[in-house]
Amino acid sequence: MNLKLTPGRLFAAAIVVLAFWIVHGFIQALLAAGITAIASWPLYLAFRARLPRNMGRNGAAVIFTVAITVFLLAPMLFACWALLSEMHALLHGLAAADNNGLPLPSWLADTPVLGVWLAACWQQQLALPGALSTLTQQTDPGALLGWAQSLGQFTFHHALTLGFTVLLLAFFYQQGGSLVRELTGVLRQAIGDRAERYMAVGTRAVRASVNSMLVVGLFDGFATALAYAAAGAPRPLLWAAITGSLAAVPFLGYAAVAVMALQLALQGAPTTAPLALTLGCAVLLSGDKLVRPIVACGGVRLHFVWVLMGSIGGFGVLGLAGLVVGPVVLSLSRELWEQRVREAAG
Repeated sequence: MNLKLTPGRLFAAAIVVLAFWIVHGFIQALLAAGITAIASWPLYLAFRARLPRNMGRNGAAVIFTVAITVFLLAPMLFACWALLSEMHALLHGLAAADNNGLPLPSWLADTPVLGVWLAACWQQQLALPGALSTLTQQTDPGALLGWAQSLGQFTFHHALTLGFTVLLLAFFYQQGGSLVRELTGVLRQAIGDRAERYMAVGTRAVRASVNSMLVVGLFDGFATALAYAAAGAPRPLLWAAITGSLAAVPFLGYAAVAVMALQLALQGAPTTAPLALTLGCAVLLSGDKLVRPIVACGGVRLHFVWVLMGSIGGFGVLGLAGLVVGPVVLSLSRELWEQRVREAAG
């Protein structure tokens, strides 16, 4: 292979680096849109085939983009709204109880080892009327302002990413066929006849990883409903719906379980709160560490451990998109390794 550097190649490399530098802030949106388009492409083709011919490719892409966006975002928006409502009710109840002083929970003093110390701290800090308001007023205003600014920047960044993800998703549905042909041609020129094989492996791995995320959400929803009902928690179906909707994003499901357990504890449920917390966390842990790799390992053709490492490592590097990209990269690495082994054996 001739790797001689020529002015033309240097110019092309500079253009590629500059283009990547310009769009690197939108990598999350590109990955999310690409993953969604690959995973839902068969559904899109079936949907487009049933539309009238005068609808056109653009109309089909826009309609399906709206439908898939609502399908993916509606459960998350519902869960966030319901969780914020429950937290608002919890804070309102605390503020009302603070007017007369927060009474010591009967179960707190009975806590093994630390019960006496916890009860004494509660009596000193929270039992007096207005004690909670006094503690709140002692908070550094600068720290609160910094926290609010960080929250605003976080919200704006993710709203911008979501907007560009939707736009890119519509573009991928509209131009998906030509993009696949062009990418396959470039890969065939670069690596030869194995290009189609690698494309098939990557596509199968993406769809298996996305399916595992959907299965985890359903599993966590149904399993936590049974767990909350067994623990005696009120409104188990509502809390299970919140937990299952948030469980697709790692660690968000635990926030729902923690809020529910805190609410139960403040309502005077000393047995129900820790039991619901324990069972809910056990379900979420099983979904992330057992169900997700088991469902995905068949499609990505990797051992359970490699799927688990790919999901965790990918999430640490690329965020939510890394849950899919991690196993896909490891699956392609396995395919490359097997190809080299076959060539060496031959």
